Amino acid sequence: MAISAIKGMNDILPGDVETWQFLEQKVREVFGAYGFNEIRTPIVEKTELFCRSIGEATDIVEKEMYTFADKSEKNSLTMRPEGTAPVMRSFIQNRLHTLDPVNKLYYMGPMFRYERPQKGRYRQFHQIGAEVLGVENPMIDAQLLAMLHHYFCEIGIDSVQLQVNSLGCPECRPAYRQTLISYLESRIDTLCGDCQRRYQTNPLRVLDCKVPGCKEATREAPSVLDHLCGGCEEHFAAVKKHLSGLEIPFVINARMVRGLDYYVRTTFELVTDQLGSQNAVAAGGRYDGLVESLDGPALPGIGFAIGVERLVLMKGEAKVPAKRPDIFFATMGDEATEKAFVLMSQLQRAGISAEMDYQGKSLKSQMRRANKLAARYSLVLGEQELESGEVELKDMDQSSQQKVALVGLVSLMGQLCSSA
Repeated sequence: MAISAIKGMNDILPGDVETWQFLEQKVREVFGAYGFNEIRTPIVEKTELFCRSIGEATDIVEKEMYTFADKSEKNSLTMRPEGTAPVMRSFIQNRLHTLDPVNKLYYMGPMFRYERPQKGRYRQFHQIGAEVLGVENPMIDAQLLAMLHHYFCEIGIDSVQLQVNSLGCPECRPAYRQTLISYLESRIDTLCGDCQRRYQTNPLRVLDCKVPGCKEATREAPSVLDHLCGGCEEHFAAVKKHLSGLEIPFVINARMVRGLDYYVRTTFELVTDQLGSQNAVAAGGRYDGLVESLDGPALPGIGFAIGVERLVLMKGEAKVPAKRPDIFFATMGDEATEKAFVLMSQLQRAGISAEMDYQGKSLKSQMRRANKLAARYSLVLGEQELESGEVELKDMDQSSQQKVALVGLVSLMGQLCSSA
């Protein structure tokens, strides 16, 4: 029986990968303009990193992590379920704060969670993320959201809505947390099993539960925005003011919470109606105590992550087409094939995409392949063309042709491709 891919872990094939490359290239262009630098971390980290950062009472740690003992059976390792914690570990370990008081970092790569695969949600999935460390000023919250908005404009996706909220801070959230627990206790019988189990340890997650009974039970739950301390109220007001000043549209969603314990103050999501129940395509927030909790310096931070598979789904019919050859050589005879092979190599080294037939097929079959590949130009090279030193170069898009010399073909193709 043929071996298939693991459920929820998908191949990215030619024809689709071009869209991924486009999305990644736009990250480098847009994020670079805002002063961000790329960081790459291992896909496997010590399990303790995620337990301490994400929180042991979260669904990710309790249910979804791929965790295993290494061969020594002394170390517990986990395939990274999210990108922020590994970046924080690298930031602390490599003392990046000593190089610059403000660090703007971005990453791209696969993450792993064991959950039921569904549209836009897989066991191996990919994220694009950005983190800013060292700035408490709410201007950076607005700038990060402006960059996120800019990126979505650049990739041609406008069917999203920015929702923002504040989750308070260690000063004001404990009192709100207790108020929320008391509210949930009065409705405990109407909550689902998961929420009954976690309402004491992670009550904010109950507000985000998608079970209809829990949504109804929490419909009149106390709002975190009514329990913010003066500092958090001032910070959130400034974020909203700066977003308005940058003309970034947003709505306030007081019920929005994040599934990770480290978030404080500003939180946000970009949501869409194109992906069913999995409506968040990007999300993040502020995590001012995270670096310190991992034994690093007491520095504020804020970041976000984008689900790449969801971006690809949203691109839909607007996905980026596969790159087509600039020129296709159709040959007749061994000598012509050898000559075409040399010319093709010279073109490729000059940065011009070129293809040819390798199997001695008929001229008709070769031209059929040129059409299938959507080659920009084609030429037929046989004994007569070798003797004369000239070939007919056909423009496949315009259905026109011109006679050109084999000598100087590389230079001519460079000119034609640069002007196209």
